[in-house]
Amino acid sequence: MPAPAWLSLLAPLPHDVVPQRKPVASAQQLADGTAGPIAGWHSITVNLSEPDFGLRHVQITLDEQGQLLAGGDFVMFVRETTPDGGEATVTDHESIGGRFEEDGDFRGTHWKATLETSADEDESSVTRSAQHRRPSADEIAELKRIIDDVLNRLH
Repeated sequence: MPAPAWLSLLAPLPHDVVPQRKPVASAQQLADGTAGPIAGWHSITVNLSEPDFGLRHVQITLDEQGQLLAGGDFVMFVRETTPDGGEATVTDHESIGGRFEEDGDFRGTHWKATLETSADEDESSVTRSAQHRRPSADEIAELKRIIDDVLNRLH
């Protein structure tokens, strides 16, 4: 069975996905009136998982007027391997995320990393590779497309 098509950075989301909307501030902060400037902010998320392959998380932050503040797309692939004869889990992480300015400019980063966790060790991981760069104009346009798609599903 191949990995689902949605389990790829900036890929279209499945049509039946329903985003979750939650306040950024805690219920206690809101009740006590101590949330300050984040009192009306919301976090919009989509969480997808296919245990045999990995997961994907899309997160969007809106201010009290519904203005886009931040957004990102994160994918993690999981695979088992036997490097040097020992069992290990390798996870490949790729993400694009950052802040959106009022003028629409995106201030973000594209990250790509590979971690290896040995079956013999106690949940400790070794970073095999890690890279970061500014996202391309095409990647930013695709992230905005995904954000628009998620926000349209809220209505």
